[in-house]
Amino acid sequence: MIRYLRYSYCNTIKWCVNIHTSVHKQITSGAVLLTNITVHVKSYSSKVYCITEHNMSAFKLADYDCIGFDLDNTLVRYNIANLMHMEFNMLATFMVDNRRYSKKLLEPLTDNDLDFMQKGLLLDFERGNILKIGSDGVIHRACHGTHLLNKDQIQKIYSEQRWEVTDIFCNNVLDAWNGPLSEKVRSVLDYFDVPASLVFARAVDALDEEHESCQDKYNIWPDILDGMIYMFSIDHFESDKGIFGHIKQNPEKYLHKTDSTALISWLQQIKPKPVTFLLTGSNVDYVNFIANYALGEEWQFIFDIIVCYAKKPGFFTANRPFLDVIQNKNTDIISQQLERGKIYSEGNWKGLREFFRTMGKENPRCLYIGDNLVQDIYVPNAFAYCDTISVVEEIISEKHGYCTNLCSEQNLDEKMLNSKLWGSYFYLTDLKANVDTFWGHIIKKHSKLCISRVEEILTTAMDKPFPSFDNGGKS
Repeated sequence: MIRYLRYSYCNTIKWCVNIHTSVHKQITSGAVLLTNITVHVKSYSSKVYCITEHNMSAFKLADYDCIGFDLDNTLVRYNIANLMHMEFNMLATFMVDNRRYSKKLLEPLTDNDLDFMQKGLLLDFERGNILKIGSDGVIHRACHGTHLLNKDQIQKIYSEQRWEVTDIFCNNVLDAWNGPLSEKVRSVLDYFDVPASLVFARAVDALDEEHESCQDKYNIWPDILDGMIYMFSIDHFESDKGIFGHIKQNPEKYLHKTDSTALISWLQQIKPKPVTFLLTGSNVDYVNFIANYALGEEWQFIFDIIVCYAKKPGFFTANRPFLDVIQNKNTDIISQQLERGKIYSEGNWKGLREFFRTMGKENPRCLYIGDNLVQDIYVPNAFAYCDTISVVEEIISEKHGYCTNLCSEQNLDEKMLNSKLWGSYFYLTDLKANVDTFWGHIIKKHSKLCISRVEEILTTAMDKPFPSFDNGGKS
């Protein structure tokens, strides 16, 4: 999520597990949980059976000493359709009013526009292109502006469908997070920045139409970045401006309620009790507001410690100090020692692990559950040796043809989660055999499980094994 651009830039599942041969997953009321192998789905009346055919690693939630959660799009779920419409309109308005772009950016969103937006796409700033890549960096699909390019056109622009920038990106995603590479490419990672891809594409179309040809070089991204910095300014919550102020004024339009009692009951199953933590990039005032609304006023008691405005992914790699939060306000006071039951701002993973030790968890085995595949999955696992669970709502959407019992609130977001233009979020459909997209590869390599929503694991016995990605990840 775009939190600090100035600095850097969902009784649902029955499991029958045979660890040595195969896994049979029965879904009785519409929840979907993805494991690490290609799943063959067959529909029998109102039930769905997903049959897997590979050996799998055993994974038990009870094995972890410390379990942490992201907040946005993890514990607190958004109405994706309403959220993305609001974000698009706000960013497009900024571009027209403050950067003098064509008013065509403001045209109402059509079904084709909704289909155009997908998580994980890469923006090639200078060429005005939007790319979808495989796990090996090969560019399999691309658009110039909103116009789809054929294979010959892609190869003419990117020799052998490769680009040195995406090769570097695939080797280490963080190389494109800061530094020179961040001036050439960006991936839209979650529902907070996906609308930027359509604003970018429309701006490219408008410039091409104005000049009656494609440009040698585009310089649109700095303007979009300025717009996103404005939209996501943490100062806007109090002033009722920007994204946070808009959600504050209309929480029922943008936020889903979460059953916090189920979460508490689930955590109490674990013996001995793990240390629980909330680690979020959102600022404390916004955190308190949406958590009160979605989780209830007692939400703070779920966690042993809460860290807000964590500036992920740097939280896991840098050494920023923890800052005290007093009466739900940030301060510049450096915390000398972390205490149970308190809320802090910023901080770092090493310091948080020291807190776990003060809670009696020597050499703690940690699990973090989140939705952003860079901030919450790749970096914690690759750099902080923390196991992860990916929360990806697209699982349900991509299986909607088989899952006949999906609840209505999920169906409302279907157009936002499916894309006929780009294909599956998880694998490439234009090849003879299914091959992982880059983000499908990241999920398999850097997370233990992939679920569509946190509620899916809340009815699962803590000491029973899950089939998990055999990713060789470090714990």
